[in-house]
Amino acid sequence: MPRKTLYLAISLLAFTGCASMDARDPEPESGPSQQEPAVTIEQIEQPNESAPVAAREFRPEELYLLLTGEIAAQRGRYEVTLANYVEAARQSGDTGVIRRALLIAESLNSPGAVRTLTETWIEVAPRSEEARRAAAIQALRDGDLSTTLDHLEQILQMGGDADFDGLASMAPRLQPDQQQELERLFGELQKRHPDNAEIRYSTALLQNLTGAPEQALETLAPLMEDEQNEFQPAIVLRGELLYELGRTRDALQHLQTSSRRYPDNRQLGTLYARILVSENEMRAAQDEFSRLVEQFPNEHGLRLSRALVAIENDELEQARRDLRHLINIGQQTNQAHYYLGQIAEKQNNPDQAITWYEQVTEGSHYYPALSRAAELRAEAGDLESAREQLRGVREANPEGVESLWLIEVNLLQSQNLHEQAVATATEALKSHSEDQSLLYARSMSHEQLGQIDQALADLRTMIELEPENPTALNALGYVMTVHTDQLEEAQGHIEQALAMDPDNPAILDSMGWVLFRQGDKEGALDYLRRAYEIYPDPEIAAHYGEVLWSLDQRAQARVIWERAEDENPDHELLQETLQRLGVDDL
Repeated sequence: MPRKTLYLAISLLAFTGCASMDARDPEPESGPSQQEPAVTIEQIEQPNESAPVAAREFRPEELYLLLTGEIAAQRGRYEVTLANYVEAARQSGDTGVIRRALLIAESLNSPGAVRTLTETWIEVAPRSEEARRAAAIQALRDGDLSTTLDHLEQILQMGGDADFDGLASMAPRLQPDQQQELERLFGELQKRHPDNAEIRYSTALLQNLTGAPEQALETLAPLMEDEQNEFQPAIVLRGELLYELGRTRDALQHLQTSSRRYPDNRQLGTLYARILVSENEMRAAQDEFSRLVEQFPNEHGLRLSRALVAIENDELEQARRDLRHLINIGQQTNQAHYYLGQIAEKQNNPDQAITWYEQVTEGSHYYPALSRAAELRAEAGDLESAREQLRGVREANPEGVESLWLIEVNLLQSQNLHEQAVATATEALKSHSEDQSLLYARSMSHEQLGQIDQALADLRTMIELEPENPTALNALGYVMTVHTDQLEEAQGHIEQALAMDPDNPAILDSMGWVLFRQGDKEGALDYLRRAYEIYPDPEIAAHYGEVLWSLDQRAQARVIWERAEDENPDHELLQETLQRLGVDDL
């Protein structure tokens, strides 16, 4: 049989595109074919006479199936190609053909064919890790978690890497009932393999996912008590669990010790540093990020993190060096330019800040940089120049133009130019009539201008377009609370918003205020206390203090107001509240 024909028959892959499988190098297999043809697509296109030939001969009927499958592929009849390859794989039991048939089945998204082929593969090569892995993948796709774990356990017993933790890490994508089932199956697996660190770790992962972090911590305990334990993912997970359970000191001590024991584990050090940031231990966080930068100089996100923490610590020179370094090596450049702009603002250099902001060209910092540059121009008395630049950007960037309109509207609002803000938003809405952000911004300017009917109309339009929009529902309820006597309807809108977003401080504040306006002071106090604890901004402080004052808890009200006034001495609502209640001796 001509060698070139053999290449074509058993290596037809050119039409399978980007199909792939998570396969490992197999161990020697038993079955009809111990050796498989080591040929590539390149050898098909340019046959190499020295390439190895299959050790076995295909029977005529098998070769016929492969050749007619090739012809079908050339004619675009891929379903015929797949059917022929599946049958050739079944008849020949050749693992090379089975692999290639699997790739074709994957590329054509044919789970039935994949299932048949993996079963055939296991029949002819029951000790093949690769076959078991392919079967596990298909069982997982079928939602058959028990069979998935059975195949992985077979790999473990053959001495291979079963990748149990990889399966456990996929659990967040499963339905809750499947997560519970997978946790149960891992629990049974752990009983059969009590000394396997990966299985124990995977079980703990699933326990945490299904809402049992304490149990997960207990599951990990034997690994932590074993001084010979080197399974570092479990050490990371323990730190996460301790912090999740509110045992912050224990988490930090554990992570500090572990990150020194395993200095090459970047995940450990990064988790430690991030928890330090969350706990506002910024000096220690900067020290840890410095250690990580030294240990992993090519992990550029760590250098950026150190720069941001240095800004918080007012170590602006260190931050500047890190950010310039990132720009010089072409990494994280947009973020670096943005934060250099922030540094320039801290140093009262608005012109330099604008220069840095204008070098942000894309990414999540693009619109904030554009907005801040415009605000700095306006603050310098050059509002028209700022607006002209925004118009130019809109013309040059038709995609995302709604966000650019919104930046201009917000700019005008920041300058208390609400009539111009309404006019600009109205112009934008001519071509983007359903944009929620523009409608919301216009409604807020209408409110500032005393145009309450127009403000309410915009908010109602938002809700008509998106009935489950908690922001619009809350805003509608709050505006009605402040400016109308329709308090029962207002409360209904706010309650809807609160059901969708129960921990939102703005909605909690609205709920407290509408109850207060209806005379329910005690009910109002609970909502306002919760809002203030989450986000003590001056508007919430004004409301919270007024309710306390009305309940004769005046000393506490003064404390709340004094804190708010120290941080926001010119806040309009806060000052109006203090003047209305005759409080002038904070």
